[in-house]
Amino acid sequence: MRILVIHGPNLNLLGEREPGIYGKNDLAHVNGVILTRAKELGVECEVFQSNHEGEILDR
Repeated sequence: MRILVIHGPNLNLLGEREPGIYGKNDLAHVNGVILTRAKELGVECEVFQSNHEGEILDR
């Protein structure tokens, strides 16, 4: 099984922008949790983030 996780606009600012609301974990941490769990489940997983809708649609 293969999974593509797409993070949309501004998620690259996790941990920096309003950490009191969005938390202190950055996107690298979130991706690490996702990829670790995918590996545990034997799932191939790729993560992608873009602030541009066109890149998301193309992906």
